Amino acid sequence: MSSKGMTLAVAAIFATAIASAAATTAAIYGFAQPESQEQVAAPADDDFGTKVHDYLVENPEVLLDVQVALQRKQAEEQQKAASAALAENQDKIYQPAYDAELGNPDGAITVVEFFDYNCGYCRRALSDMDEIIADNNDVRFILKEIPVLGPESEAAQRVSYAFFKVAPEKYADFHRALMGSGNRATDQTARAVAAAFGVDNAAIDQAMEEYPAEEALAEHFALAQAVGVTGTPAYIVGDTMLHGAVGVDRIQQVIDNVRDCGSGTCT
Repeated sequence: MSSKGMTLAVAAIFATAIASAAATTAAIYGFAQPESQEQVAAPADDDFGTKVHDYLVENPEVLLDVQVALQRKQAEEQQKAASAALAENQDKIYQPAYDAELGNPDGAITVVEFFDYNCGYCRRALSDMDEIIADNNDVRFILKEIPVLGPESEAAQRVSYAFFKVAPEKYADFHRALMGSGNRATDQTARAVAAAFGVDNAAIDQAMEEYPAEEALAEHFALAQAVGVTGTPAYIVGDTMLHGAVGVDRIQQVIDNVRDCGSGTCT
């Protein structure tokens, strides 16, 4: 868009806002309003556009304020939509049929993480999970795998799910070892980690036949879509969605809020 076009677009926004404000003021104080828009003399486009342009050039921080306000409004709307989706999917989130639970299985506060073993941010966030678990004895940490980074991630997930079915008591160690290995997660590397914890290929293959991962994958992806997960990692803490590797301090803040007032955001 040209500079003039941008100026006129912004001018139109200002004109709409001014007209709306004028109508509201008139309604409140009982001022008479024209019977039609034709009775309102519209400012000349060039003159009005020039004034808006000059004002914005002299006060460019106004545009930053508008951008910040828009981003805040979008974030609030996104959180409202996520909260509604969380309320509709309580059982799948907090009573998982396919997921490992770390920390306190009877914890009053639950943190859910969506992750991919080949997600670099997820790997860096592994220590966040461990710190949260170590510092909060009332937290249950649920792991939901969504292999979004290609066939190798999906193959590793199938091995991971089979391992969980064979040796659930060792899954936490398996998870930390595979996530923290520094190697790309594949069928082969996941099997090597499984073998290190005493679950060999024969056991993995048998578990894959008995417990195919399709249902788990379908539920995880459907849930991720419902609550607005757009990438990994992503967290659910109470009624709050956290997108990205937000860090241990942010997760802890939401946990503290849930503990204090029952919601991720206390007023």
